[in-house]
Amino acid sequence: MTQKPNDVIFVGNKPPMSYVLAIITAFSSGVNKEITLKARGQAITTAVDCAEITRSRFLKDLIVTKIAIATEEMPPREGENRSRMVSTIEITLTKP
Repeated sequence: MTQKPNDVIFVGNKPPMSYVLAIITAFSSGVNKEITLKARGQAITTAVDCAEITRSRFLKDLIVTKIAIATEEMPPREGENRSRMVSTIEITLTKP
């Protein structure tokens, strides 16, 4: 299955409701049957919250079809000499 660019939502520092609105908008456009939320580090909790808020309050027929977790090696920041490991998650939501 080829993914269109608008069916991936990157979760960051915004409030969860911003991402919930993005999910609802993506599904209501009628084009997408599947949306993937991607997050890493501290944003993982926000991604999980967004998926659950959307499923429980707004689109009750949504199904979590896939959850993928991984770890990425990030290059060292300014002044650091070691690279660091950052957790990542991908949550795929499907509308039947």
